[in-house]
Amino acid sequence: MVSPRIRQTHGSETREVILAAAERLFAEHGVAAVSNRQVSEAAGQANNFAVGYHFGTKADLVLAIVRRHAPAIERRREEMLAAIKGSSDLRDWVSCLVRPSTEHLATLGSPTWYARFMAQVTTDPALRELVIGEAIASPSMQATIEGLNQHTSILPADVRAERGDMIRQLMVHICAERERALQAGTPTPRASWEAAAVGLVDAIVGLWLAPVSVTET
Repeated sequence: MVSPRIRQTHGSETREVILAAAERLFAEHGVAAVSNRQVSEAAGQANNFAVGYHFGTKADLVLAIVRRHAPAIERRREEMLAAIKGSSDLRDWVSCLVRPSTEHLATLGSPTWYARFMAQVTTDPALRELVIGEAIASPSMQATIEGLNQHTSILPADVRAERGDMIRQLMVHICAERERALQAGTPTPRASWEAAAVGLVDAIVGLWLAPVSVTET
């Protein structure tokens, strides 16, 4: 008879294998193009219903992948927020937005798929709001957003919302493009994730500080 502890350990290992396989397949092909059966096969599971058994729906599986990476990103953002407490420098707050993710990607080795996974799911109509909502709900992200809002309060609300959308797209897709190039062995504009973070922070600070043109309604 298999002990409950051994059964639990085996179940945790199976979940991890499924999550890794799903992340890679979703990153490479998009969520809609990948079936639970394909994920099960890529994870080496003889049971084609393994994904549903361990995670439920495909949306549940996507959220599980996001939550697999979230703790490390959250810890780093909390550390950065503690270090810049009370800062009046916009760049510090933008760094808290960017660097936790780029530093996490740097720790994953090569190749990685998480940046491309995020690019796929945030452009999927059925998953976009779910994943974005999950990402911005964390306490550290809420604190970062509050700090950014305080330092960009001079902007009209609609402009601030528009630039927030631009910044999210920039972060997601620049990281995805870098990840894709690293796997393919093609040249990248920046030599490291650290350097890529510097470029992103520069660009995002520039976006926040860009002039606002008056347009006719």
